[in-house]
Amino acid sequence: MSYLSNILFAILLLISVGFFARNIKKLIRNIKLGKDVDRSDNSSLRWKNMINIALGQSKMVRRPISGILHTIVYIGFIIINIEVLEIIIDGLLGTHRIFSFAGGIYDFLIGAFEILAFLVLVSVIIFWIRRVILKIPRFWNKEMTAWPKNDALNILYFEMVLMSLFLLMNAADYSLQQLQVEAYVQAGSFPISSYIANWLPQNEVILFYIERISWWAHITGILIFLNYLYYSKHLHILLAFPNTYFANLNQQGKLNNLESVTSEVKLMLDPNVDPYATVESDNETVPVKFGAEDATDLSWVQLMNAYTCTECGRCSSVCPANLTGKELSPRAIMMKTRDRIEEIGDNIDKNGQFENDGKTLFDTISAEEIWACTTCNACVTECPINIDPLSIIMDMRRFLVMEKSAAPQELNMMMSNIENNGAPWQYSQMDRLNWKDE
Repeated sequence: MSYLSNILFAILLLISVGFFARNIKKLIRNIKLGKDVDRSDNSSLRWKNMINIALGQSKMVRRPISGILHTIVYIGFIIINIEVLEIIIDGLLGTHRIFSFAGGIYDFLIGAFEILAFLVLVSVIIFWIRRVILKIPRFWNKEMTAWPKNDALNILYFEMVLMSLFLLMNAADYSLQQLQVEAYVQAGSFPISSYIANWLPQNEVILFYIERISWWAHITGILIFLNYLYYSKHLHILLAFPNTYFANLNQQGKLNNLESVTSEVKLMLDPNVDPYATVESDNETVPVKFGAEDATDLSWVQLMNAYTCTECGRCSSVCPANLTGKELSPRAIMMKTRDRIEEIGDNIDKNGQFENDGKTLFDTISAEEIWACTTCNACVTECPINIDPLSIIMDMRRFLVMEKSAAPQELNMMMSNIENNGAPWQYSQMDRLNWKDE
């Protein structure tokens, strides 16, 4: 019977890790549904971006209050996980504070964990106040409906509970050490939980149950949170690093050329090509679709962008179209793209392969949103993890223009004039230079 708790813990860990691995496999499959794009160039700059932006949080602190608080939570999340490693080993082997042999180093680490846990708890409470009481406008845009809004709050509640359980567990452990209970080795320093211990009943049995219940609730909560990530905006914990590494390195405003169009133009400009010659081919090739009609027409990097989006709303808060009341919200573009690729993934899971459901990305992202964009790149500049909503907007515009001829009337007139008159205005080619005489 003494091994029952170890067996139960091993089963819990196996189920949790298995479910997490299953979801990660689905995530990778969904991202790979996007078109291939080569982002293997300039690896040194890509590593630098990842270290500065994802690891160093360089773009987060541009807004000091939220940036510093987020950095505290981020550092706490990274460092306190060392304690989680010890908890897992203790759970599997039936030991208690197995790393305590490190002596002074262990005492320092436990003390640092406690201070970080307390700072994380304070930071998360401030985040909650900003969302619920102060109601910072970017957290309450119209796309922040029931689930996105509740998801953000769920994460805050998760972190509050996990940090509180960690400190309560340590407080009970500290008290049991003070009572010199045999199973509780004298190890660790407890700068925060030692104060909490004063509020606990100094009864060995009660303290034992408080410590054990807190221990189980803490590690179970962590495993639940691990599997909650896939369904949450907090997936950026995992994806921020590859997302910043594979981000677009071109200067902002530089658009990618469509290879099929580029080849056609080069062919037309080649003086050695007979314009009246026809190219015969035995194999009928499927014409390339111009732009993006559905999520699978986007690149895998764009789909990873959608999954990485933290829904922080910084992009929308600086978008001139959004600020002037237009329909466009760059955050909503990313959220809708993610929802659509998830829908396609579920379709594949259900049918074994994608069965046409009669839907496209335009069923959730309207043409009004697409054409409201000024292509100023403010959203791309502001994003703390280099997400690029503009690239999705431009690909959808390309589809509307090149596949559907569905550009706004003003643009269609301009393009017709350029084609027919060589200028955007409706003048004959003979009158194109009349402006110089004005």
